[in-house]
Amino acid sequence: MASLFTCDYAYYSSFSTSWLEHSQAYVLAMTLRVRLGSTSLVSEIAANDGYLLQYVRDAGIPCYGVEPTASTSAAAKAKGIDVVEKFFGVALANELAGQGRQVDLVAANNVLAHVPVINDFVAGFVRLLKPQGVATFEFPHLLRMVGENQFDTAYHEHYSYLSLTAVNRIFAANGLTVFDVEQHTSHGGSLRVFAQRTETGRHADTGKVAALLQRELQAGLTTAEYYSGFQVRTNKVKDDFYAILIEAKRQGQSVAAYGVTAKGNTLMNYAGVRPDLIPFVVDRNPAKQGKYMPGSRIPIVGESLLKDARPDHLVILPRNLRVEVMQQLDYIRSWGGQFVTAVPEMRCVA
Repeated sequence: MASLFTCDYAYYSSFSTSWLEHSQAYVLAMTLRVRLGSTSLVSEIAANDGYLLQYVRDAGIPCYGVEPTASTSAAAKAKGIDVVEKFFGVALANELAGQGRQVDLVAANNVLAHVPVINDFVAGFVRLLKPQGVATFEFPHLLRMVGENQFDTAYHEHYSYLSLTAVNRIFAANGLTVFDVEQHTSHGGSLRVFAQRTETGRHADTGKVAALLQRELQAGLTTAEYYSGFQVRTNKVKDDFYAILIEAKRQGQSVAAYGVTAKGNTLMNYAGVRPDLIPFVVDRNPAKQGKYMPGSRIPIVGESLLKDARPDHLVILPRNLRVEVMQQLDYIRSWGGQFVTAVPEMRCVA
């Protein structure tokens, strides 16, 4: 795991305005739901650059993050957020509890699928939570991933692909009880699961958990048949994407891409795209500029080159941020530029 999340890890959550809005709304909702205040304590596991905890801090609620990557941890610390720069699990949870740092609320967003030893990770939350504390976890929903052909969610940082059925069993085996679940649009369709310590938690079951478990069962998520057509649909997206790039080249049209993301890298490498078809990828994050897309070796550049090159087509690689990116880069329409997304199917928007 340490080989993936190194000191030069370059994913900074704060570069997405829609994700910041999502996080701010979460803090407001949980402040009311858990009745957080100046005597409470909140933590986030995989706190990244402090994108979420900054709103907790601004609300006057004591908080700290756990973030093992030095680069994003430094960014969070620069915002005045206390960060424990270690990987989370039972050992660290026991250490924090021994220091009197058990929490009323702990968030873990888009990290559950990233951990290789998921039982040790989950068991740590039982030790970190106060007796009546609440833990929330957000992760891409396997039902949406397969059902909507979101194959680009399968990439190197993910050790597992999670349904509520799987998470419910893992949590139960490690002393946590899921008492509520919400469905969100982030990352192509995610679940936010609410959990508490099985032995001491007193939060009432909302009934949503049983309903979604039944929906997964009825969809056939626990059967091999549910996954049988996934490869065929994935191959069609790959072929269609490559075909549109070849056709653009034949027509003398230029193509660029936007957003250096793991999802986008999965698509580019699976389709076999190289710099002869997409000569550069634009990203707002200076930590990524001047480098290359892994595998494809396509240069990563700043937004100024996009304005200079004026490509005919711009492929949006973080397709879950399609609306945000189209609003941000709306000016490409002034020269007749067209937005393209490939997953879950080819879409071109003039």
